[in-house]
Amino acid sequence: MSAKSNQHKILEVTYPFNVLNKDLKLVFASNLVGSFGDGLYAFILPYYITKNLGASTVEVGILYAVVGIVAAVTLFFAGLFADKYDRKKIMIAGWAVWVPAPLIFSFAGNWLQMLPGMILWGFWLGGPTSTAYIVTAADRKNLTLTFTVLSSAWSFGYIFSPALGGYIAEKIGMQIVFYLSSFFYAFACLALLSVNSQRAVTSTQQPEKKSYSPMLKFSILFATVMFILLLFRPFIPQFLADVYHYSEFEIGVLGSVAFFGSAVLGILLGRLGDKWKKSYALAAAMGLCSLSLCLLLAFGNFYVLTPTFFLAGSSYLEWSLMSAIIGSVAPESFRARWVSIPQTVSVLSSTIAPYVGGVLYYKFSPYYPFLVAIVATASLSLLLASRTFE
Repeated sequence: MSAKSNQHKILEVTYPFNVLNKDLKLVFASNLVGSFGDGLYAFILPYYITKNLGASTVEVGILYAVVGIVAAVTLFFAGLFADKYDRKKIMIAGWAVWVPAPLIFSFAGNWLQMLPGMILWGFWLGGPTSTAYIVTAADRKNLTLTFTVLSSAWSFGYIFSPALGGYIAEKIGMQIVFYLSSFFYAFACLALLSVNSQRAVTSTQQPEKKSYSPMLKFSILFATVMFILLLFRPFIPQFLADVYHYSEFEIGVLGSVAFFGSAVLGILLGRLGDKWKKSYALAAAMGLCSLSLCLLLAFGNFYVLTPTFFLAGSSYLEWSLMSAIIGSVAPESFRARWVSIPQTVSVLSSTIAPYVGGVLYYKFSPYYPFLVAIVATASLSLLLASRTFE
């Protein structure tokens, strides 16, 4: 095989990451380290709250609803701050506020004592801030791929961490898992210290028209997407334990498979979005999500669930794909504020979703949240494929 052929193959492998400049590579590194710490406990946290702290699925839904409310509030204010102050500092603060959250979880003796940690975990300062930063720093021709590659950093961080977290929880205890998570959050802050500062640029030649009319369309669509995702996603570990009787370690392994699928599918859908339309990539993600839920309900065999959870990784791509769509149409001078409104509305509208999912799961049947989500995700996939939302 010739040297030229070898070089071509290397370029094919590294191509997705070549769309990142120095600053975005540091953002990638920060996301990778921070998500590894987050993945140690995030996937099995609902199961931990029910099993170890005696909470019902409805109470778990309440805790996640609190996270959603706090996220909605902080997203809005983060958008205001990100257009006025240095976006780098706000992104660092977004990781810093998460550092104490798992420490609080480690000392909680009941589900109510989890509340202060859940509030801090809900601080989402990086939402509109990082979206605005990425759009400004990225090559517009590869914008969708840039967002999905950066999202893949989260997925790569989650590949091994849920399985590792589940193993440590099973063999040693969740307290050690929480301590490790706090350490990795702190390391994610340090990774951003070398990122260049960025402030919103105001045009001195011709003021940008502050058109907010597209935001209504985006807000309704994205609020619906987030509501559906959070209707079922917090209850996947519980479903695996209750219906298929899997252990914490097995649940963690399937979580790792899902995030590996998210990383791979994210790069593929990112290319699709840049080549065709960003809305097509979002439609494909919703369609794959619907298919994976059908397989989840139909088969309990671990070997069948493995590829099923690979496809289920598509449910973690919607936020990055939506950010690419919103960010591409938002004016630079007030981009973070513009982006924060659909993000805030979508998160705020979805805060009730875990509670609704908990009622469906606990009062009726563990299958109900997933059945509703199958119909809804399939319908949205068809809608996105048939209409232009960008």
